[in-house]
Amino acid sequence: MFKNLKGNTLLAGSVVYLVSNILNSIIPFALLPVLTRYLSPEEYGEVAMFQTLLGAMTAFVGLSMAGAAGRKFYDGNLGKEDLAEFIGACLQILLITSSISFMVLLAFSNQFSEWLGLDKQWIILAVVVTAATVIIQLRLGQWQVRKQALKYGALQISQSLLNVTLSLGFVVVLSKGSDGRISAQVWSAAIFALLALWLLKRSNLLSLLRWRPDYIREALSFGVPLIPHVGGMFLLASVDRFVINSEFGLAQTGVYMVAVQFAAALALVFDAVNKAYVPWLFERLKRDQEFEKRQIVRFTYGWYALILCGAALAFVIGPWLVTFVAGEKYARAGDVIGWLALGQVFGGMYLMVTNYIFFSKRTGLLSLATIASGLINVALLFILIGTFGLEGAAYSFCIAMAIRFLLTWVVAQKRHPMPWFNLRTQS
Repeated sequence: MFKNLKGNTLLAGSVVYLVSNILNSIIPFALLPVLTRYLSPEEYGEVAMFQTLLGAMTAFVGLSMAGAAGRKFYDGNLGKEDLAEFIGACLQILLITSSISFMVLLAFSNQFSEWLGLDKQWIILAVVVTAATVIIQLRLGQWQVRKQALKYGALQISQSLLNVTLSLGFVVVLSKGSDGRISAQVWSAAIFALLALWLLKRSNLLSLLRWRPDYIREALSFGVPLIPHVGGMFLLASVDRFVINSEFGLAQTGVYMVAVQFAAALALVFDAVNKAYVPWLFERLKRDQEFEKRQIVRFTYGWYALILCGAALAFVIGPWLVTFVAGEKYARAGDVIGWLALGQVFGGMYLMVTNYIFFSKRTGLLSLATIASGLINVALLFILIGTFGLEGAAYSFCIAMAIRFLLTWVVAQKRHPMPWFNLRTQS
């Protein structure tokens, strides 16, 4: 069995990424009971707003550079020196976007501080954390395309462990409250960004001082059209919490978040599978053989059938599981867990088709599909929450995720046609 697992790079990689994702999520989650003794609800709110700011800045600071560098790896006749220069061009762009973001936030720091309820220093340092995260993702992405899942997981988990250790030190030992928790995120991101730069340089994957305008244009042509895409993802993933809090208050938001966290376990699985699937898929797309394309489509349909069965199971056992794990006071979360799980399944189906768009390097229509889905989610939230309460939020999430999947599928077929409706093997 172990020989088969080792020989199957797709399956072995999925297992490593899944374990890494689970550990990476469990480590900070295990910190929660400790922090609740030292942080007030208001301080938790400050931490949450800092993380929200990071999510909003990702689209403009990061410009999907890690994805561009990962895709560049599959270009034909590309030498290691060329890839190093491309990654260097990505970092040159990152330096410019970070500087612009820094100046904007500095100029309007008073307004952002009042709006977000954060000290000015954290608003400015959010640029550092976002840029550092992009650098780390560049190193992780190069391991992913080379199918080096163990190195990927080791770096990811090590950063989480440092984050937790620093959080305990700053919050528990030094009693720094929310400032301590945010400081831990800043320091862990900065330290691991430096480590990621060193690892890239050691692997001869970084040539920062070479000026390649053609590579800068290529990276921008990949990343700029994805800005609305990342923004749409933000609308899909976070806006429901703001609306629920506004309409029903913190208590109902907490109940809903329990269901969201349970459903997010599916996203961990889908993300792990996709991380291993992308190198496997891109190799075959590059070979451009018709029989392999049909094999990929059959595999995809089989995967869809399996995860849809998982969503059906969530409707049946989800309510019991939520009550069993979280307790009776969160039993209301069981009413929405099934729909949230189905929405996450549509997210898993989306991942299987969006890869073709990234392979094509023509990502503009993907952004339109994602931002349209995000705006539909916002509109449906205000319509359905008033009628169905918490269930309305889950319905809108599920519908928006389904629409995003279908729209992305259409775009993927335009960008890289596949035999979705022609599976018969030709002799």
